[in-house]
Formats: sequence, C-alpha cells, structure tokens
Amino acid sequence: MDYVSALVPPVVMAVFFIALVTVIIKSQGGPNKAKEDAAVDAALARAESAQQAPRADGV
Repeated sequence: MDYVSALVPPVVMAVFFIALVTVIIKSQGGPNKAKEDAAVDAALARAESAQQAPRADGV
C-alpha cells in the first residue's frame, strides 16, 4: 500500500494542472478579447513612451 500513497500526490497534482491548463485555454479569446488586447496595447504604449521621454535632469 506504500506505492498507492506514493502515487496519489503526483496524480492529484497532474489532474489539477490539466484542469488549470484547460481553463486557461478555454478563457482565451471570447467577448472580452478586444478589451484585454486594448488594455495591453495601452500599457505597452505607456511603457515605451516613458522609456523614450527625455528626463528633466539631463541624464
């Protein structure tokens, strides 16, 4: 019976991992995809503009 107790934790973790991946894959896209993409694009634009903006101290 030691082999059963040794195999249960990895099997349980594998099942939860597969369920997590399935949920992530199913939640991709959908009606909120355009909103999520716009939010990411806006964040990237802010980050790029902050990098390119000259600093006030002249460095």
